[in-house]
Amino acid sequence: MKIINARLRHQEGSYSIELEKGVIKTIIRQSTSTDMAVDDIDAQHKLVIPPFVEPHIHLDYAMTVGEPEWNMSGTLFEGIARWSQRKETVTAEDTRQRTLATIAMLRDNGIQHVRTHVDVTEPSLAALEAMLAVKSEVANILDLQIVAFPQEGIESFPNGRELMIRAVEMGADVVGGIPHYENTRDQGASSVTFLMDLAERYGRLVDVHCDETDDPQSRFLEMLAEEARVRGMGARVTASHTCAMGSYDNAYCSKLFRLLKNSGINFISCPTESIHLQGRFDSWPKRRGVTRVAELDRAGINVCFAQDSIKDPWYPLGNGSILRVLDAGLHICHMLGYEDLQRCLDFITDNSARTLCLGDSYGIAEGRPANLLILDAENDYEAVCRQAKVLTSIRHGNIIMQRQPEQITYPA
Repeated sequence: MKIINARLRHQEGSYSIELEKGVIKTIIRQSTSTDMAVDDIDAQHKLVIPPFVEPHIHLDYAMTVGEPEWNMSGTLFEGIARWSQRKETVTAEDTRQRTLATIAMLRDNGIQHVRTHVDVTEPSLAALEAMLAVKSEVANILDLQIVAFPQEGIESFPNGRELMIRAVEMGADVVGGIPHYENTRDQGASSVTFLMDLAERYGRLVDVHCDETDDPQSRFLEMLAEEARVRGMGARVTASHTCAMGSYDNAYCSKLFRLLKNSGINFISCPTESIHLQGRFDSWPKRRGVTRVAELDRAGINVCFAQDSIKDPWYPLGNGSILRVLDAGLHICHMLGYEDLQRCLDFITDNSARTLCLGDSYGIAEGRPANLLILDAENDYEAVCRQAKVLTSIRHGNIIMQRQPEQITYPA
Protein backbone atom coordinates (compact mmCIF):
# COMPACT_ATOMS: atom_id res chain seq x y z
CA MET A 1 0.00 0.00 0.00
CA LYS A 2 1.15 3.52 -0.74
CA ILE A 3 -0.12 6.89 0.38
CA ILE A 4 0.48 9.37 -2.41
CA ASN A 5 0.18 13.14 -2.55
CA ALA A 6 0.86 13.34 1.17
CA ARG A 7 1.84 16.58 2.85
CA LEU A 8 4.25 16.21 5.79
CA ARG A 9 4.58 18.67 8.66
CA HIS A 10 7.01 21.51 8.03
CA GLN A 11 8.00 20.08 4.62
CA GLU A 12 7.45 21.53 1.17
CA GLY A 13 5.92 19.53 -1.67
CA SER A 14 4.17 16.17 -1.75
CA TYR A 15 5.40 12.76 -0.65
CA SER A 16 4.72 9.12 -1.37
CA ILE A 17 4.75 6.84 1.70
CA GLU A 18 5.00 3.10 1.05
CA LEU A 19 3.73 0.75 3.72
CA GLU A 20 4.72 -2.92 3.81
CA LYS A 21 4.06 -5.60 6.43
CA GLY A 22 2.92 -3.05 8.99
CA VAL A 23 6.03 -0.88 8.62
CA ILE A 24 6.84 2.36 6.80
CA LYS A 25 9.12 1.11 4.02
CA THR A 26 9.94 4.28 2.11
CA ILE A 27 9.18 7.99 2.15
CA ILE A 28 9.90 9.63 -1.21
CA ARG A 29 9.49 13.22 -2.36
CA GLN A 30 7.19 13.24 -5.39
CA SER A 31 8.47 15.20 -8.36
CA THR A 32 5.48 14.45 -10.57
CA SER A 33 2.07 12.84 -10.24
CA THR A 34 2.21 9.18 -9.25
CA ASP A 35 0.18 6.34 -10.67
CA MET A 36 -2.15 4.67 -8.17
CA ALA A 37 -2.51 0.95 -7.56
CA VAL A 38 -5.83 -0.51 -6.43
CA ASP A 39 -5.01 -0.43 -2.73
CA ASP A 40 -3.22 2.94 -2.73
CA ILE A 41 -4.61 5.98 -0.93
CA ASP A 42 -4.58 9.48 -2.40
CA ALA A 43 -4.09 11.93 0.47
CA GLN A 44 -4.99 14.78 -1.91
CA HIS A 45 -2.24 16.98 -0.47
CA LYS A 46 -3.67 16.71 3.04
CA LEU A 47 -1.48 16.44 6.12
CA VAL A 48 -0.17 12.98 7.03
CA ILE A 49 0.97 12.78 10.65
CA PRO A 50 1.66 10.16 13.30
CA PRO A 51 -1.40 9.28 15.42
CA PHE A 52 -2.67 11.58 18.12
CA VAL A 53 -1.66 10.60 21.65
CA GLU A 54 -3.88 10.81 24.74
CA PRO A 55 -1.33 10.94 27.59
CA HIS A 56 -3.71 11.34 30.55
CA ILE A 57 -7.24 10.04 30.82
CA HIS A 58 -9.35 8.09 33.31
CA LEU A 59 -11.11 5.43 31.25
CA ASP A 60 -12.45 3.65 34.33
CA TYR A 61 -14.33 6.82 35.32
CA ALA A 62 -15.73 7.64 31.88
CA MET A 63 -19.47 7.83 31.29
CA THR A 64 -20.40 7.98 34.98
CA VAL A 65 -21.44 11.63 35.28
CA GLY A 66 -24.41 11.99 37.63
CA GLU A 67 -24.09 8.44 39.00
CA PRO A 68 -25.32 8.45 41.71
CA GLU A 69 -25.10 12.24 42.11
CA TRP A 70 -23.78 15.23 40.18
CA ASN A 71 -20.78 17.18 41.39
CA MET A 72 -22.70 20.33 42.30
CA SER A 73 -19.76 22.40 43.57
CA GLY A 74 -17.55 21.65 40.57
CA THR A 75 -14.55 21.05 42.84
CA LEU A 76 -11.90 18.38 42.61
CA PHE A 77 -12.67 17.17 46.11
CA GLU A 78 -16.41 16.75 45.56
CA GLY A 79 -15.54 14.84 42.39
CA ILE A 80 -13.52 12.41 44.51
CA ALA A 81 -16.44 12.09 46.95
CA ARG A 82 -18.93 11.39 44.14
CA TRP A 83 -16.59 8.77 42.65
CA SER A 84 -16.24 7.12 46.07
CA GLN A 85 -20.01 6.59 45.94
CA ARG A 86 -19.97 5.30 42.36
CA LYS A 87 -17.12 2.85 42.80
CA GLU A 88 -19.15 0.89 45.34
CA THR A 89 -21.06 -0.45 42.33
CA VAL A 90 -18.07 -0.90 40.01
CA THR A 91 -17.66 -4.33 38.43
CA ALA A 92 -15.19 -5.58 35.88
CA GLU A 93 -17.88 -5.77 33.19
CA ASP A 94 -19.22 -2.31 34.02
CA THR A 95 -15.72 -0.90 33.60
CA ARG A 96 -15.13 -2.86 30.41
CA GLN A 97 -18.28 -1.66 28.68
CA ARG A 98 -17.73 2.01 29.52
CA THR A 99 -14.08 1.80 28.56
CA LEU A 100 -14.79 0.21 25.19
CA ALA A 101 -17.39 2.88 24.40
CA THR A 102 -14.88 5.60 25.26
CA ILE A 103 -12.07 3.98 23.28
CA ALA A 104 -14.35 3.95 20.24
CA MET A 105 -14.63 7.74 20.59
CA LEU A 106 -10.86 8.07 20.86
CA ARG A 107 -10.36 5.86 17.79
CA ASP A 108 -12.72 8.00 15.74
CA ASN A 109 -10.67 11.05 16.69
CA GLY A 110 -7.36 9.58 15.52
CA ILE A 111 -5.93 8.58 18.90
CA GLN A 112 -3.83 5.38 18.85
CA HIS A 113 -1.76 5.75 22.03
CA VAL A 114 -3.41 6.18 25.43
CA ARG A 115 -2.21 6.39 29.01
CA THR A 116 -5.09 5.74 31.39
CA HIS A 117 -5.07 6.11 35.15
CA VAL A 118 -7.01 3.40 36.99
CA ASP A 119 -8.15 3.80 40.58
CA VAL A 120 -6.50 1.18 42.80
CA THR A 121 -7.92 2.43 46.11
CA GLU A 122 -10.54 -0.31 45.90
CA PRO A 123 -9.64 -3.62 47.57
CA SER A 124 -10.94 -5.93 44.81
CA LEU A 125 -9.01 -4.04 42.08
CA ALA A 126 -11.89 -4.94 39.74
CA ALA A 127 -11.35 -1.88 37.54
CA LEU A 128 -7.67 -2.68 37.10
CA GLU A 129 -8.45 -6.30 36.27
CA ALA A 130 -10.93 -5.14 33.63
CA MET A 131 -8.50 -2.60 32.15
CA LEU A 132 -5.75 -5.19 31.83
CA ALA A 133 -8.16 -7.39 29.84
CA VAL A 134 -9.26 -4.44 27.69
CA LYS A 135 -5.62 -3.65 26.93
CA SER A 136 -5.32 -6.93 25.02
CA GLU A 137 -8.81 -6.65 23.55
CA VAL A 138 -8.16 -3.29 21.86
CA ALA A 139 -4.54 -3.85 20.78
CA ASN A 140 -5.59 -3.70 17.11
CA ILE A 141 -7.03 -0.21 17.73
CA LEU A 142 -4.59 1.44 20.12
CA ASP A 143 -1.77 0.96 22.62
CA LEU A 144 -2.83 1.28 26.25
CA GLN A 145 -0.52 2.22 29.12
CA ILE A 146 -2.11 1.62 32.52
CA VAL A 147 -1.26 3.72 35.58
CA ALA A 148 -1.82 2.35 39.08
CA PHE A 149 -3.51 5.47 40.45
CA PRO A 150 -4.25 5.78 44.21
CA GLN A 151 -7.23 8.15 43.91
CA GLU A 152 -7.74 8.38 47.67
CA GLY A 153 -4.07 8.35 48.60
CA ILE A 154 -1.30 5.88 49.34
CA GLU A 155 -0.51 6.71 52.95
CA SER A 156 -3.99 8.00 53.84
CA PHE A 157 -5.92 5.03 52.47
CA PRO A 158 -6.13 1.70 54.33
CA ASN A 159 -3.53 -0.70 52.93
CA GLY A 160 -2.67 1.86 50.27
CA ARG A 161 0.89 0.69 49.86
CA GLU A 162 -0.12 -2.95 49.56
CA LEU A 163 -2.72 -2.12 46.91
CA MET A 164 -0.13 -0.23 44.88
CA ILE A 165 2.28 -3.16 45.02
CA ARG A 166 -0.49 -5.59 44.01
CA ALA A 167 -1.46 -3.35 41.10
CA VAL A 168 2.09 -3.23 39.77
CA GLU A 169 2.50 -6.98 40.16
CA MET A 170 -0.79 -7.51 38.29
CA GLY A 171 0.66 -5.66 35.31
CA ALA A 172 0.25 -1.87 35.66
CA ASP A 173 2.77 -0.15 33.39
CA VAL A 174 3.08 3.08 35.35
CA VAL A 175 3.19 4.01 39.05
CA GLY A 176 0.95 6.92 40.05
CA GLY A 177 0.40 9.08 43.09
CA ILE A 178 -1.58 12.00 44.49
CA PRO A 179 0.58 13.56 47.23
CA HIS A 180 -1.46 16.75 47.64
CA TYR A 181 -4.51 14.68 48.62
CA GLU A 182 -2.76 12.79 51.44
CA ASN A 183 -3.88 13.84 54.92
CA THR A 184 -0.66 15.63 55.83
CA ARG A 185 2.33 17.17 54.11
CA ASP A 186 4.56 14.49 55.62
CA GLN A 187 2.33 11.75 54.21
CA GLY A 188 2.45 13.42 50.81
CA ALA A 189 6.25 13.46 50.89
CA SER A 190 6.34 9.86 52.08
CA SER A 191 4.04 8.80 49.24
CA VAL A 192 6.40 10.32 46.65
CA THR A 193 9.38 8.45 48.05
CA PHE A 194 7.38 5.21 48.16
CA LEU A 195 6.08 5.45 44.59
CA MET A 196 9.51 6.30 43.21
CA ASP A 197 11.02 3.33 45.08
CA LEU A 198 8.26 1.10 43.71
CA ALA A 199 8.78 2.25 40.13
CA GLU A 200 12.53 1.84 40.35
CA ARG A 201 12.25 -1.63 41.89
CA TYR A 202 9.85 -2.93 39.22
CA GLY A 203 11.22 -0.96 36.26
CA ARG A 204 8.03 1.04 35.71
CA LEU A 205 7.32 4.55 34.45
CA VAL A 206 5.99 7.23 36.83
CA ASP A 207 3.05 9.61 36.38
CA VAL A 208 1.94 11.58 39.44
CA HIS A 209 -1.13 13.75 39.92
CA CYS A 210 1.01 16.51 41.38
CA ASP A 211 -0.22 19.68 43.12
CA GLU A 212 -3.65 19.62 41.46
CA THR A 213 -4.75 22.52 43.62
CA ASP A 214 -4.67 26.32 43.71
CA ASP A 215 -2.73 26.21 46.99
CA PRO A 216 0.62 27.97 46.36
CA GLN A 217 2.07 26.07 49.33
CA SER A 218 1.51 22.72 47.62
CA ARG A 219 5.04 22.04 46.39
CA PHE A 220 5.38 18.31 45.90
CA LEU A 221 6.60 18.99 42.37
CA GLU A 222 10.02 20.03 43.63
CA MET A 223 10.27 16.78 45.58
CA LEU A 224 9.21 14.64 42.61
CA ALA A 225 11.67 16.44 40.33
CA GLU A 226 14.54 16.06 42.78
CA GLU A 227 13.79 12.36 43.30
CA ALA A 228 13.83 11.91 39.52
CA ARG A 229 17.08 13.89 39.16
CA VAL A 230 18.94 12.00 41.87
CA ARG A 231 17.78 8.61 40.58
CA GLY A 232 18.47 9.49 36.93
CA MET A 233 14.85 8.67 36.03
CA GLY A 234 13.73 12.01 34.62
CA ALA A 235 12.75 10.91 31.12
CA ARG A 236 10.55 8.18 32.67
CA VAL A 237 8.80 10.51 35.13
CA THR A 238 5.77 12.73 34.49
CA ALA A 239 4.14 15.42 36.60
CA SER A 240 0.47 15.74 35.67
CA HIS A 241 -1.64 18.84 36.32
CA THR A 242 0.77 20.87 38.54
CA CYS A 243 -2.02 23.45 38.84
CA ALA A 244 -0.43 25.05 41.91
CA MET A 245 2.34 26.32 39.62
CA GLY A 246 -0.22 28.79 38.32
CA SER A 247 -0.25 30.28 41.82
CA TYR A 248 3.50 30.17 42.53
CA ASP A 249 5.27 33.52 42.59
CA ASN A 250 7.94 34.25 40.02
CA ALA A 251 10.79 34.29 42.52
CA TYR A 252 10.08 30.70 43.55
CA CYS A 253 9.49 29.59 39.94
CA SER A 254 12.82 30.99 38.80
CA LYS A 255 14.54 28.59 41.18
CA LEU A 256 12.10 25.75 40.51
CA PHE A 257 12.60 25.85 36.74
CA ARG A 258 16.33 25.29 37.18
CA LEU A 259 15.53 22.04 39.02
CA LEU A 260 12.84 21.01 36.53
CA LYS A 261 15.19 21.41 33.59
CA ASN A 262 17.98 19.52 35.34
CA SER A 263 15.61 16.71 36.31
CA GLY A 264 14.41 16.06 32.74
CA ILE A 265 10.87 15.20 33.82
CA ASN A 266 7.80 15.57 31.58
CA PHE A 267 4.64 17.60 32.15
CA ILE A 268 1.00 17.03 31.21
CA SER A 269 -1.60 19.77 31.39
CA CYS A 270 -5.33 19.03 31.21
CA PRO A 271 -6.54 22.55 30.40
CA THR A 272 -10.28 21.98 29.98
CA GLU A 273 -10.49 20.06 33.24
CA SER A 274 -8.25 22.40 35.22
CA ILE A 275 -10.03 25.56 34.06
CA HIS A 276 -13.27 23.91 35.22
CA LEU A 277 -12.14 22.51 38.59
CA GLN A 278 -9.68 25.13 39.81
CA GLY A 279 -10.35 28.67 41.00
CA ARG A 280 -13.47 27.43 42.78
CA PHE A 281 -12.46 29.00 46.08
CA ASP A 282 -11.73 32.40 44.54
CA SER A 283 -14.23 35.22 44.26
CA TRP A 284 -12.55 37.85 42.05
CA PRO A 285 -10.06 37.87 40.51
CA LYS A 286 -10.32 34.16 39.71
CA ARG A 287 -7.17 32.18 39.01
CA ARG A 288 -6.99 30.18 35.79
CA GLY A 289 -5.85 27.05 37.63
CA VAL A 290 -3.61 25.85 34.80
CA THR A 291 0.11 25.20 35.00
CA ARG A 292 2.67 27.37 33.20
CA VAL A 293 2.55 25.52 29.88
CA ALA A 294 4.04 28.28 27.73
CA GLU A 295 6.84 28.95 30.21
CA LEU A 296 7.70 25.23 30.47
CA ASP A 297 7.77 24.96 26.69
CA ARG A 298 9.93 28.09 26.28
CA ALA A 299 12.37 26.66 28.82
CA GLY A 300 12.84 23.53 26.71
CA ILE A 301 10.92 21.29 29.14
CA ASN A 302 8.69 18.67 27.57
CA VAL A 303 4.99 19.46 28.05
CA CYS A 304 1.83 18.20 26.37
CA PHE A 305 -1.97 18.43 26.58
CA ALA A 306 -4.52 15.78 27.61
CA GLN A 307 -8.27 15.35 27.99
CA ASP A 308 -8.29 13.85 31.51
CA SER A 309 -12.02 13.08 31.65
CA ILE A 310 -15.00 12.25 29.52
CA LYS A 311 -18.37 12.62 31.25
CA ASP A 312 -17.37 11.73 34.80
CA PRO A 313 -17.77 13.27 38.31
CA TRP A 314 -14.97 15.76 37.66
CA TYR A 315 -15.85 16.91 34.14
CA PRO A 316 -19.34 16.52 32.65
CA LEU A 317 -18.41 17.05 28.99
CA GLY A 318 -15.89 15.61 26.52
CA ASN A 319 -16.19 13.88 23.16
CA GLY A 320 -12.81 12.20 22.65
CA SER A 321 -11.35 14.98 20.49
CA ILE A 322 -7.81 15.91 21.54
CA LEU A 323 -7.89 18.75 18.97
CA ARG A 324 -10.66 20.32 21.04
CA VAL A 325 -8.39 20.23 24.08
CA LEU A 326 -5.50 21.66 22.07
CA ASP A 327 -7.68 24.56 20.98
CA ALA A 328 -8.75 25.29 24.56
CA GLY A 329 -5.22 24.90 25.91
CA LEU A 330 -3.72 27.32 23.42
CA HIS A 331 -6.36 29.89 24.38
CA ILE A 332 -6.10 29.40 28.13
CA CYS A 333 -2.29 29.40 28.16
CA HIS A 334 -1.92 32.50 25.96
CA MET A 335 -0.30 30.54 23.17
CA LEU A 336 -1.94 31.94 20.05
CA GLY A 337 1.20 33.60 18.72
CA TYR A 338 2.49 32.86 15.22
CA GLU A 339 5.26 30.45 16.25
CA ASP A 340 3.00 28.53 18.65
CA LEU A 341 0.39 27.99 15.97
CA GLN A 342 2.91 26.79 13.38
CA ARG A 343 3.92 23.85 15.61
CA CYS A 344 0.89 23.42 17.86
CA LEU A 345 0.32 19.76 16.93
CA ASP A 346 3.53 18.97 18.87
CA PHE A 347 1.48 19.23 22.06
CA ILE A 348 -0.76 16.29 21.10
CA THR A 349 1.72 14.23 19.06
CA ASP A 350 5.52 14.31 19.48
CA ASN A 351 5.62 15.81 22.99
CA SER A 352 3.02 13.32 24.21
CA ALA A 353 4.87 10.40 22.60
CA ARG A 354 8.02 11.48 24.43
CA THR A 355 6.07 11.58 27.70
CA LEU A 356 4.87 8.00 27.14
CA CYS A 357 8.44 6.92 26.22
CA LEU A 358 7.24 5.56 22.87
CA GLY A 359 10.68 6.00 21.32
CA ASP A 360 11.18 4.58 17.82
CA SER A 361 7.72 2.98 17.85
CA TYR A 362 6.27 6.42 17.06
CA GLY A 363 6.66 8.84 14.19
CA ILE A 364 6.71 8.96 10.41
CA ALA A 365 10.11 7.60 9.43
CA GLU A 366 11.33 4.66 7.42
CA GLY A 367 11.41 1.46 9.45
CA ARG A 368 8.88 2.62 12.03
CA PRO A 369 5.39 1.11 12.57
CA ALA A 370 2.91 2.12 9.88
CA ASN A 371 0.68 4.03 12.28
CA LEU A 372 -0.49 7.34 10.83
CA LEU A 373 -3.36 9.67 10.12
CA ILE A 374 -4.57 11.65 7.13
CA LEU A 375 -5.92 14.90 8.54
CA ASP A 376 -8.31 17.19 6.69
CA ALA A 377 -5.85 20.09 6.81
CA GLU A 378 -2.61 21.20 5.19
CA ASN A 379 -0.69 22.38 8.28
CA ASP A 380 -0.81 22.75 12.06
CA TYR A 381 -2.46 26.16 11.96
CA GLU A 382 -5.26 25.00 9.70
CA ALA A 383 -5.76 21.84 11.75
CA VAL A 384 -6.46 23.66 15.00
CA CYS A 385 -8.22 26.62 13.40
CA ARG A 386 -10.71 24.42 11.56
CA GLN A 387 -10.76 21.62 14.14
CA ALA A 388 -9.91 19.35 11.24
CA LYS A 389 -11.33 15.85 11.19
CA VAL A 390 -9.28 12.69 10.76
CA LEU A 391 -10.08 11.32 7.31
CA THR A 392 -8.13 8.05 7.59
CA SER A 393 -6.52 6.26 10.52
CA ILE A 394 -4.00 3.53 9.71
CA ARG A 395 -2.56 1.14 12.29
CA HIS A 396 0.16 -1.39 11.52
CA GLY A 397 -0.56 -0.80 7.86
CA ASN A 398 -4.30 -1.50 8.16
CA ILE A 399 -7.06 1.06 7.82
CA ILE A 400 -9.02 1.13 11.09
CA MET A 401 -11.18 4.19 10.38
CA GLN A 402 -12.18 6.29 7.38
CA ARG A 403 -14.37 9.38 7.24
CA GLN A 404 -15.87 11.22 4.32
CA PRO A 405 -15.33 15.00 4.33
CA GLU A 406 -18.36 16.98 5.40
CA GLN A 407 -20.50 18.29 2.57
CA ILE A 408 -22.85 21.26 2.87
CA THR A 409 -25.52 22.09 0.34
CA TYR A 410 -27.54 25.28 -0.02
CA PRO A 411 -30.89 24.69 -1.74
CA ALA A 412 -31.93 27.45 -4.11
